[in-house]
Amino acid sequence: MSTNVTFLINKSEITAGTRGASLGPDAIITAARKRGSFIFGENAIDKIQNVNGYLDKQTNFPFAKRIDGLLAIYEELNAKMITLLKGNTFPIILAADHGSAGGTIAGIKSAFPDKRLGAVWIDAHADIHTPYTTPSGNMHGMPLASVMNIDNLECKINDIDSETETLWNQLKNVGNTLQKIHPDDVVYVAVRDTEEQEEAVINQFGMKWFTVQDVRTKGVQAIVDGIQERLKDCDIIYVTFDVDSMDPNLTSHGTGTPVPNGITPQEAKELMVAMSTLPKTICVEIVEVNPCLDEKENTMAEVTLDILEAVTNAIKNK
Repeated sequence: MSTNVTFLINKSEITAGTRGASLGPDAIITAARKRGSFIFGENAIDKIQNVNGYLDKQTNFPFAKRIDGLLAIYEELNAKMITLLKGNTFPIILAADHGSAGGTIAGIKSAFPDKRLGAVWIDAHADIHTPYTTPSGNMHGMPLASVMNIDNLECKINDIDSETETLWNQLKNVGNTLQKIHPDDVVYVAVRDTEEQEEAVINQFGMKWFTVQDVRTKGVQAIVDGIQERLKDCDIIYVTFDVDSMDPNLTSHGTGTPVPNGITPQEAKELMVAMSTLPKTICVEIVEVNPCLDEKENTMAEVTLDILEAVTNAIKNK
């Protein structure tokens, strides 16, 4: 059975600590043109608003930087995902930074409010901080907490003001569901750079975590089998892939927060193809390509394109 694919482009990079990820989607498109790939001509393309103007003025929220702009992104993604998922298409989101992933999840839950949602988080980072626990204030470290309705006050290190608190609560409630996904229904893969506040949440809920070493020693298929077992009670699955899950020595440093000793590009491709073709998987997101930081010209985008092409072809031939 053939499946229609729509690439949803999100160029807003307001939640990261470095600049240049807004160029990531275009870098992937450029890599496709260089290769002679027609992937972006053969599939539908949609876009959401670019709110990078928030980067041109001081943020008023040091523990949730540009949360006001992120709220607008969440709300638009929520509406856009409803339209795409109800329109007989498989969305593949190409986003600048990872902070907007909570908006994607909100939209999936809004489209299917009665379905139990699972998430596979392939990333070097756990992304489960909150304004109360963040050491940086960068919101690309908070998307999972926002959709699980977690504040983690037990590990509080920041005193946030009332306006930040109000915006954070509004962000969590986009789609009118506070807990869109339960910690039991999140699976980490390749996460290897966490802070103690995040580890406390992971340990509190017993969240599933497959390490790089697990991928290396057990093999990709065993990891996929383990993910399916963990998420067997979920009705639908969302897969998000941060390119920093890969080893920068095997790709490049063309991403905002590279971490050594990640998975290989081949492991990433095998994992993404296997996850994308599961019957329950209804959405894939790819994030954090930053050509401004790429010391090997456009290598990260080229590696990501290779994965994207394999995933897209696999989805269309489900």
